[in-house]
Amino acid sequence: MSDGLAENREEIKNFSNDFNLLFEEVKKGIIGQKDIIRDVLCAVISGGSVLLEGMPGLGKTRIVKTIAKTLNLGFSRIQFTPDLMPSDVTGTDILVRSADGENMLKFQKGPVFSNIVLADEINRATPKTQSALLEAMQERTVTLGGNTYPLPKPFFVLATQNPLELEGTYPLPEAQLDRFLIKLDVVFPAASQLIDIVNMTSAQEMPVKRIFDGEKLIRMNKTAACVPISDAVFSYAARLVVNTHPETANALDITKKYVKFGSSPRGAQALISMARLYALLDERYNVSFDDISKAAYPSLRHRIFLNFNAFSDGISADHIIERLLEETEK
Repeated sequence: MSDGLAENREEIKNFSNDFNLLFEEVKKGIIGQKDIIRDVLCAVISGGSVLLEGMPGLGKTRIVKTIAKTLNLGFSRIQFTPDLMPSDVTGTDILVRSADGENMLKFQKGPVFSNIVLADEINRATPKTQSALLEAMQERTVTLGGNTYPLPKPFFVLATQNPLELEGTYPLPEAQLDRFLIKLDVVFPAASQLIDIVNMTSAQEMPVKRIFDGEKLIRMNKTAACVPISDAVFSYAARLVVNTHPETANALDITKKYVKFGSSPRGAQALISMARLYALLDERYNVSFDDISKAAYPSLRHRIFLNFNAFSDGISADHIIERLLEETEK
């Protein structure tokens, strides 16, 4: 065994052990939702933001708050409501008096200046307020009054939203959806899990410890970024993304029939990022076709915009992804 291979295997083992340690700690505060927890943690390690969608009361906020408790990082929660203003998110200039008695403007930072930002029920605020997060999620900065302020590192937004069918919701614009690394659908728990949830809330909860800091997450991120990917697997990921577009010359029939707009290049970036982490969690130092297939649903479901035919026929983005995986050649 070469020294390089031995070093890689040790690195993989350490990554897997560290991830499992974090995963098991988060599980202490949540019943079920193992796949959701795994994917949120993968996105956090990747440095990406996450959008959790589900009906009220399914534990979306609890998942985020529990993960925040395990990380020794700054945390803030923003409850999005129709009357929330952009300055309530980013902060604003306030008039203060200097030591020599002169009036001056001073920037007062908003809750977005934190490592972990819980944007709770993000689609209950107006588009004007939703857009306050656009620059923060992409450039990791906030610009106000001609001044640009950097956000702390690491930085990621963990947002929850209610299904658009509910009253009082404002759909997120395509540009903002695209800034989320992944989107996860939180479903109603099984009956057995529901009993455990009731028992947990009526009993004293097990405390969750802070076990990771920002430097640890950054090191894990660097490890994941080094996972190699073959040209064949990379090409497969690229074809999957291209096949989400109905306007291409070789577009699939289902895409032409049901898709209005396809994924941006960020979809391919998300596919590769998540697939690399799935490989490491499986204790492999190479990305497989199956890793790409597994990553397709969380990475692409919010980047495929359906047309009226899809809504009338009851076709979801997940249906489209399922067919893409079946019809895209490996």
